[in-house]
Amino acid sequence: MSILNTYVQKEQQLKQLQEELDRLKNDDRLKTELDFKNHLEDLMREFDKSAADVIKLLDPTHTADKSSSSAKSTGRAKRKLKIYKNPNTGEVVETRGGNQKTLKAWKEEYGAETVESWLVRTED
Repeated sequence: MSILNTYVQKEQQLKQLQEELDRLKNDDRLKTELDFKNHLEDLMREFDKSAADVIKLLDPTHTADKSSSSAKSTGRAKRKLKIYKNPNTGEVVETRGGNQKTLKAWKEEYGAETVESWLVRTED
């Protein structure tokens, strides 16, 4: 695509977005929500409260749920251990991901489907 075509396309997208923005600006629902948000922020400043304080006040269970799940979670879930055994050589490979050197070599040589059929067991 030429740079001129890209420019024209972006210009059209900008025009379309501007029209959507104008429609939103004239929407009474948006005006009401913005008014509510501004009043709420004024109250928070007046009483020296943060958004977290307001959430805690209105929904005490919200923070309890969040803190208990974050205490248990250390980020991403640990992958399951997969154990493969090559029937041709008797070699065993244990891996938690597909980026294992021997496993990749087997998949290149024998094909991914064949190697997946060599899966002996899976552990947590």
